[in-house]
Amino acid sequence: MATQSNSVTAWAQDRPQSRLERGIVSFDRALRAIVPNSNPSTRPLPVQNNHLPKLSVQEARHVAGLMRVNHTGEVCAQGLYHGQALTAKNDAVKQAMQQSAQEEVDHLVWCETRLQELGSHPSVFTPVWYGLSFGIGALAGVISNEFSLGFVAETETQVSEHLNEHIGSLPPQDDRSAQILAQMDVEELHHRDKAVAAGASNLAPPVRAGMRFLANCMKKTAYYV
Repeated sequence: MATQSNSVTAWAQDRPQSRLERGIVSFDRALRAIVPNSNPSTRPLPVQNNHLPKLSVQEARHVAGLMRVNHTGEVCAQGLYHGQALTAKNDAVKQAMQQSAQEEVDHLVWCETRLQELGSHPSVFTPVWYGLSFGIGALAGVISNEFSLGFVAETETQVSEHLNEHIGSLPPQDDRSAQILAQMDVEELHHRDKAVAAGASNLAPPVRAGMRFLANCMKKTAYYV
């Protein structure tokens, strides 16, 4: 019976999906990106031990704000990758976008876990940021594969900048959050390098400036709500 079940599963994965099936899969991915605790993590928290640092009320509130920003950033990354995969002009780029999105699911879970430890929650505007990012990603994919990859490279560069900014802003005793953000930074830069190696184009300065402006709007909003 198990062999028969596995054969059916393999057949379902190999055969081309209908438009309805693709729509259901896309909807499921979107829900998992915006609904807390809906994703299983494939890796434990990247921390050296399970010790929770002692933080004052003000410090815990600040760390929660930072982790909420980072969680929102990961939601945006999911939206961006999903949108780009939808409009990618060839299967190789589509698969690369889907793979990158899947690899970053752990980042979502890590941020959610740390927020729960701090007695806090993700941003209430998570669905809005996902929707905007999905639209931007879809538009980038329509323009060209090179532009889409360039968008990924620039996004990951800016994400790395704010991750390091947050690490420097953490209370000295909060090694737990620092280790999580440091591992996320390593993997974001890896995704940037993959995009560059795949042929990412250099974005024009106005495009990079617009991306930075939107990112700053998100950061200022998500820190508080």
